[in-house]
Parts: sequence; structure tokens; C-alpha cells
Amino acid sequence: MNKKKRYIFITVVVLLVMLIVSPFLYVQANKFIYAHRVTEYLIEKKGYAKDEIASVQGVWSVKLPPFLVIVKFKDEPDVEYIYFAHAGVLQSSHRISDEAIQRGKTKSDLKHFAPTMDMEQQK
Repeated sequence: MNKKKRYIFITVVVLLVMLIVSPFLYVQANKFIYAHRVTEYLIEKKGYAKDEIASVQGVWSVKLPPFLVIVKFKDEPDVEYIYFAHAGVLQSSHRISDEAIQRGKTKSDLKHFAPTMDMEQQK
């Protein structure tokens, strides 16, 4: 292979690799960014200590909006709180585990569920 063909081949391979890898990097970066936004919001605006939060996980969703964040608190490990962090942070909903529902846990028992309060704070 002469130098020109080799250069073209390498360029095409690099472009194909970038084309394949870039969507993956985009999703991973945004999951990290949104999780970071929610973590900062919980600590700085809502007053939670880091040790009160069990996990904050950015998730890519097929539905709109495409990114959401799932938060679990240490004092409620059987509940997932869903946050959006696009134009500000907003708690949108929750999921109670099947085991907790069987034990009788209901929405009124939730310690960290306050989506309407969050919406009012954004105004």
C-alpha cells in the first residue's frame, strides 16, 4: 500500500471508530452530568448530608426527557425517587419496591417525596 492509500485507510478507520463511540460517550457524559446536578441540588438546596444519600444514578431513558436520575436514601432503601435535571432540578415521581408495598408502605409513608414543592421552588 502506498502512503496515500494508507493515510486514507487510517483516516476512514478513525472516523468510523469515532462515529461508533461518540453516541456512547454522549450518553455516559450526560448521565454523569445529570447525576451531579441532582447531587448538588440535594446537598446545597435541600440540605441533605452526603451520608444520607445511598445512591444517585443517572439513567438514559427511551421516553422523554431522555435523561433522568434515580435517587435512593439510606433511611428508605426500598424507594427510588425520580428526578429530572434539565432546566433545573425537579423531583417527578417515586417507585416503591414490591416488598415494601407488600409490607404496607404507601405514598403517604414516604419521607422524601415532595414533587410539588420542588416545582414551586423552580418558579
